[in-house]
Amino acid sequence: MRHERATEEAGPTRDLPKSAPALSLDELETQLRPVFLAALAGDAAAYRLFLDAISVRLRGYLRSMLARAGRHEPSEVEDVLQETLLALHLSQHTYDRTSPVTAWAHAIARYKLIDHLRRSGRHAGSLPLDDEAYQLADPAGGAASEARLDLERAMAALPERTRRLIDRVKLQGASIAEAAQAAGMTETAAKVAIHRGLQAMARFLSRRGGRPG
Repeated sequence: MRHERATEEAGPTRDLPKSAPALSLDELETQLRPVFLAALAGDAAAYRLFLDAISVRLRGYLRSMLARAGRHEPSEVEDVLQETLLALHLSQHTYDRTSPVTAWAHAIARYKLIDHLRRSGRHAGSLPLDDEAYQLADPAGGAASEARLDLERAMAALPERTRRLIDRVKLQGASIAEAAQAAGMTETAAKVAIHRGLQAMARFLSRRGGRPG
C-alpha cells in the first residue's frame, strides 16, 4: 500500500514508458523530468522508476559506445551501467533544474565510460562526442557529504573481500589482475565479485530513495 500511495503522489510516474530506447530524447525528457524532480523531493517510488527508465536508455547508449571501442562483453556494459547509477546518486546535487535531466545523465554515463576505458588500458579519445551529453566536471569530486555516507554504507554492506576488490579497482585505480592477485582469486572470480558487488550497491542506494541522508 505504501508503494502504491507513493506512486500515486508522483503523478507522472504512472505513465512512464516501457520502451525508453524507442522514444526521442525530447519525449523521454518530457516523461522523466517530472519523475526525477519528484525523486529529488524525496519520493522513493519515483526515484526507483527513474532509475529503471534511465537504465534502459543508458544501457543501450553504453552498449553502442563500447562496441565502437571494440568491446562487446555484456557484463562490461552492466559494470559501467552500475557505476553510472552510483554516480547519478552521488551527483544529484550537481543537477541544474533548468537543464535536461537526460543530458545530465548521459554526461555522467560518458564520463564513467571514458574512465572505464582508461582504467582498462584502452584509448578513449577516439570516442565520438555525444550531442546528448553536456561536459561536466568529475561527478564524484564534489559529492555532498550525505551522498558520501550513502556510498560508505553501501560498501559496508558488502562482504569484506568484495569490498576490498571494489575499493582497489574502482576507487584506487588498480587493474583487475592486480586486485585479484592481492585477494588470492582468479581474474574471472574477481570480475564476477565486482560485478555482483556493484549491483548490490546500486540496489542499496535505490532503496534509500531520491534524497540522500
